[in-house]
Amino acid sequence: MSKVALIMGSKSDLSVVKPAISVIKSFGVETEVRVISAHRTPEEAHDFAKSAKENGVEVIICAAGKAAHLGGVIAAYTTLPVIGLPVKTDMMGGLDSLLSIVQMPAGIPVATVGVNGGENAGLLALQILGIKYPEIAQKLTEYKQNMKNKINADDKALQQELAQL
Repeated sequence: MSKVALIMGSKSDLSVVKPAISVIKSFGVETEVRVISAHRTPEEAHDFAKSAKENGVEVIICAAGKAAHLGGVIAAYTTLPVIGLPVKTDMMGGLDSLLSIVQMPAGIPVATVGVNGGENAGLLALQILGIKYPEIAQKLTEYKQNMKNKINADDKALQQELAQL
């Protein structure tokens, strides 16, 4: 069974990570959720990244704020896909986190979603897994069809409401 690891630099990031956990689990994919800091627990970050693949992890999501080096540190030690999830901060509203994650040096790619974009981080992880697992790809197709159906229903309801004006 596939597994996605979700790492956050601080437990306070959990509210941003929860939507990712929820969407991943709703697809029947296992999650491993950890608090590991690139700066305060660098040995743990190293050990986690080096052993992730052998522990069954196939995609890693790293949520971090401010300097937000977690994704880059993890990506430096693994060939697994790493998704950066920038966390909104009081200082710059998350722009600091976003820029720290997206500006990786050549050779250390980290895919990046929007600030506080937990659900999209989870969906991106699932899309990566969908390349290997047809059942996940099929569930993603159904997920997108459900979104389409909701928008079409909302539009129809709006048109009916506007016709009453």
